[in-house]
Amino acid sequence: MASWGLSGVTGDAATSLASDPFYEICCYAAGIAGNLFAFVLFISPMPTFKRILQNQSTEQFSGLPYIYSLLNCLICMWYGLPFVSYGVVLVVTVNSIGAAFQLAYISLFIAHADKQRKLKMGGLLIGVFCLFALIVYVSLAFFDHPTRMTLVGYLSVVSLISMFASPLLVINLVIKTKSVEFMPFYLSLATFLMSISFFAYGLLLHDFFIYIPNGIGTILGVVQLMLYAYYSQRSGDNYRLPLLA
Repeated sequence: MASWGLSGVTGDAATSLASDPFYEICCYAAGIAGNLFAFVLFISPMPTFKRILQNQSTEQFSGLPYIYSLLNCLICMWYGLPFVSYGVVLVVTVNSIGAAFQLAYISLFIAHADKQRKLKMGGLLIGVFCLFALIVYVSLAFFDHPTRMTLVGYLSVVSLISMFASPLLVINLVIKTKSVEFMPFYLSLATFLMSISFFAYGLLLHDFFIYIPNGIGTILGVVQLMLYAYYSQRSGDNYRLPLLA
């Protein structure tokens, strides 16, 4: 079952796990669930870009989150490929799809931004591809397979953990305002479900570089849901927020 990427298991243990149909089904289910919940997150900026297209302007929206997300998806996609790990297929699929979405969002942002923002976003986009190309080149040219997997694995963990800045900012905002107005329930739920799915996927594969960052994401997701339950009841808010707010 090399396609699942038994990166942390070797020898007879790997052979035993690979031959277990129930284990294979569990891996597949966890990875597919993570992909589905991630897709909800990937399409969540669509209302923002619908507004940008309608107004033909990026207004005060920032394009930086999409730049960060693109870099994160590219690094994690590289980690999942057989050149680095042992072909963690469902990590590759989710991050390749995510990279395509982020690139589309960045392209739309640049197309409708003013001249100064066009130059800034264009420069950052080139920088992302140059940095990714450098990571690919260095990891292939100077490291053997096990060391390469460790190097890119740690880069993917750092990249994923840096992405948790956004949930932390939202949590801080909810506590300060004592309101869940800016924390849509279904988006928080999708984040939690995606994180816990990939946490389980990583555990089943014994892959430290998958289960550690997604374990942190799961904890943050639980905190968000608990805050939502607490402050929505306390304030009596009945926000009818859309799924993709």
